[in-house]
Amino acid sequence: MFKAVMIEKSADGVQSVSVRDVADNQLPKGDVTVRVEWSTLNYKDALAITGRGPIVRSFPMIPGIDFAGIVESSQREDIRPGARVILNGWGVGEKHWGGLAEKATVSGDWLVPLPDRLTSRQAMEIGTAGYTAMLCIQALQREGVTPDKGPILITGATGGVGSVAIMLLSRLGYHVVAVTGRPEEEAYLTALGAKEILPRQAFATPGKALEKTRWAGAVDVAGGTVLANVCASMAYGGVVTACGLAADMSFPSTVAPFILRGVTLVGVDSVMCPRDRRLAAWSRLAELIDPVKLAEMTSEIALADAIEASAALLDGKIRGRVVVRMS
Repeated sequence: MFKAVMIEKSADGVQSVSVRDVADNQLPKGDVTVRVEWSTLNYKDALAITGRGPIVRSFPMIPGIDFAGIVESSQREDIRPGARVILNGWGVGEKHWGGLAEKATVSGDWLVPLPDRLTSRQAMEIGTAGYTAMLCIQALQREGVTPDKGPILITGATGGVGSVAIMLLSRLGYHVVAVTGRPEEEAYLTALGAKEILPRQAFATPGKALEKTRWAGAVDVAGGTVLANVCASMAYGGVVTACGLAADMSFPSTVAPFILRGVTLVGVDSVMCPRDRRLAAWSRLAELIDPVKLAEMTSEIALADAIEASAALLDGKIRGRVVVRMS
């Protein structure tokens, strides 16, 4: 038996969530079983647990889009028992039982080795949010956005993606501008490396098709009107990486930034990202991450606290990263 967060739905469509014991023989099909040491609480996990978003594809479901742990058993020659591994995405926690549990059985194709420089906890302090931030940064660099080109704008700055993006970009020498709806967190964002703090409200209402040019690059987790305003204020040849929809799934923009200023909009997907890019992102994270700042931006909860913390995360009451400790 192992403990897990379990989401269930009754015949009349009512969702219920509990932390309960699950038998090992209930684990789904997979060629690798991992003893989970740490997981995290992400925006998508919180949507699934609270039922505020249509994340879960089948019931019952153990949520948790990522985890780090030790291989307990394996049917593969390339993954041996005792290996430390990380999982991010691949529909885990949505259509395949996920990481908010003491055990997980998955396809070995979904696992990447834990970098030598990181502990399992640090890997989850980074988590899918930090891994996504790294994918955004690598996309900016592939498109030629170097520190000398100008400032980088980060929306949703106090969230997991935003917090890690600020830390990494500032360490790489970029001038980082943070956008947040929580002005009381200015000291937190400055400590991470943000040079300027802007109010979310400045981007939350519809603006012009083209605004004053300001940013060489951007990492956007919001979508909607926020993303449209970010694109409208990019410098000539600027690059926007879009990786979230915390504000809205829509994109009420025009083609003006793209055809008049040569702006590039790059979509960043962490769920089905190819293995070579995953490995490159985790290797770079292990090199760049500041373990002290990472720990300071992270709060720890027990598995039993994940349900209550999910509502707090969606209500904007949690900043940075949340790691979930298994027993």
